[in-house]
Amino acid sequence: MKYVAFLLLFSPALLGQNWIDSLDLHGRQIYMPAAKYKWDWGQATFLNSLIHLYNSKPAAEKEIYLNYLKKAMEVTYDVSNGKHPNALASGHAMVFLARITGETKYKKKADELYADYLKTPRTSNGGVSHRVETEELWDDTIYMLSMYMLEMYRLSHDEKYIDELAFQLKAHSEKLAYWRTGLWVHGWDSDAIDYDDKCSIIGWADPITRKSSEYWGRANGWIGMALVDILETIPKNSKHREAFVLELKKLLRLLPVLQNKETGHWYQILDAGDNPANFQESSCTAMFGYAMLKGIRLGILPKQPYQASADLAYNGIKKYSLEKVANGPYLTPKNVSGGTCIGYKSYYFNRPNVSGTGYGIASFIMFGLEYEKK
Repeated sequence: MKYVAFLLLFSPALLGQNWIDSLDLHGRQIYMPAAKYKWDWGQATFLNSLIHLYNSKPAAEKEIYLNYLKKAMEVTYDVSNGKHPNALASGHAMVFLARITGETKYKKKADELYADYLKTPRTSNGGVSHRVETEELWDDTIYMLSMYMLEMYRLSHDEKYIDELAFQLKAHSEKLAYWRTGLWVHGWDSDAIDYDDKCSIIGWADPITRKSSEYWGRANGWIGMALVDILETIPKNSKHREAFVLELKKLLRLLPVLQNKETGHWYQILDAGDNPANFQESSCTAMFGYAMLKGIRLGILPKQPYQASADLAYNGIKKYSLEKVANGPYLTPKNVSGGTCIGYKSYYFNRPNVSGTGYGIASFIMFGLEYEKK
């Protein structure tokens, strides 16, 4: 089996430092300083990892993350919107600040974003379209919605936000998940019109099912992270809990088998590990590890085989998918699939294999923090 070559980039000094803090520093100081924050999905995922850090740090260190979030929301306050899922995603930081600070300007903006969201186009089964120019369901949408909806629930305790998440999960799952594997294909075209977004491959939808064809790693990672975050947040007696639990168990069922046991990584296309063109992808690896560990901690998943799988992923990421950034105490992820839309197998195989990215940094940080809890 061929796979992308990995390089061990750690010096003894690097092995002794806190790799999560080094990723955090790189994210806040190099990748996306708060004053340069952009209102978009990858950056939103990075913001979410900073909230995880805020929650994990002692009181004396929380202000670092609170100040970053305040500045990021200040510089984007006037351009912020919730007109599509990737835009709504950053809104979770507005809601978080409304809850933590009590300032009315954040609550006002949070409500405006929800009003935008309600106007987002829906597909024929009621799913919120990933794009406003056409009617398509994408896996990515579930995580982007979950960040915002869960913060709105934490702020208000209004069940309508959990009801909406449950409805959207069902609408997406019935079009994207395959019952035989539990895995999700990347997209479904509702309107039977091939829309050229200048990123996806035109004609990606099957002419009969209107589904895309591949189990892309990070797409499934988004679903796994969203599900465990939902299950951590909702009450144990929620009427939706059973459906979320079932979806999580189905999604993760085959993943330990599909994992590369040498490197601990999963592949860009999950079920094509024996294809020489495929490569091992670190962001989905961190996402799956996060979902497994949190599922175990919440008492939803059995410890085995998922703990062993998460251990392999954690050690593999530290060994093969972190690299030092010059001129500072910085680490950044490598072996990350660059921004990826929908296509055929060859499209995914030929996506750029990059370092950094907001979702790369975020998934590593969140996985690392969850691993430290075990």
